[in-house]
Amino acid sequence: MSWRTVVIASRAKLDYSMGYMVVRGEETRRVFLDEVGTVLIESTAVSLTAAWVSECLARKIKIIFCDGKRNPAGEVLPYYGSGDTSRKVRSQIRWTKERKDAVWGRIVAEKIRQQAAVLREFGCEGEAAQLEGYRAGVLPGDRDNREGQAAKVYFHGLCGRGFSRRDEDVRNAALNYGYAVLLSACDREIAAAGYLTQLGLFHDNVFNPFNLGCDLMEPYRPLIDRYVFQTAMTDLGPEEKRQIVRVMEQTVVVGGKRTLARQAVGIGCRLVLDAMESGELERLREAWYEVPVHESDDPV
Repeated sequence: MSWRTVVIASRAKLDYSMGYMVVRGEETRRVFLDEVGTVLIESTAVSLTAAWVSECLARKIKIIFCDGKRNPAGEVLPYYGSGDTSRKVRSQIRWTKERKDAVWGRIVAEKIRQQAAVLREFGCEGEAAQLEGYRAGVLPGDRDNREGQAAKVYFHGLCGRGFSRRDEDVRNAALNYGYAVLLSACDREIAAAGYLTQLGLFHDNVFNPFNLGCDLMEPYRPLIDRYVFQTAMTDLGPEEKRQIVRVMEQTVVVGGKRTLARQAVGIGCRLVLDAMESGELERLREAWYEVPVHESDDPV
């Protein structure tokens, strides 16, 4: 089972040998590739071999490259995530607007539900109740933009009315970093299932290669929010970024069973894609997660 996130933060050479990822730095370390789900290369002083990249692609391991400021800048995905990729892509192209709107409405409603749960944890009962009202009124395609209305109430409740997601501060930088890692996790699941990340349900920017990932990640954003807003960050250095990455390893509950947030994202993505194929929207109830109360104070 691929569950590990490997972060390469300093000068190293990455190679492949007999099923292992070999990291040659100040010390030489070996990591069993079948356990790895994502490799985050933070340093630009890292070299790698084509053999290692090829093995990662064969195992559907996500490789994320960071820029000189250690912010995610790009990623590597396999062309063919499953044996029937061509069939999946043809089907994806034929997805109807009616079904896309119906599924997008369910995604928005779940995102708002998770935001309301975060507000309650921070003692914002009034704002949480307001979000529940928005959630009850979500229409197919979110035609009334309940998502945008809820976001305004949500961030003002957590940060005060003076807060804006456009502010250039540590909190927003941390959120953006966490969302980038989350988006990569969703893109990995989409590619592994044999679909195109470019063709979304709601997001439809011709310059965005990850429209579908941007759709599927929405209910999971509060996982990042919860950690960032309960942590008094004064800087976004390498250690803070590693802690944000570890949010994906926290315990959540899906279908009454405890699992890692990373696995919950995989379950959710697959069920959304299945719903797009089958039209069985009620199965989406099985996709959503809960954060155990005793876990919320220490998400990593």
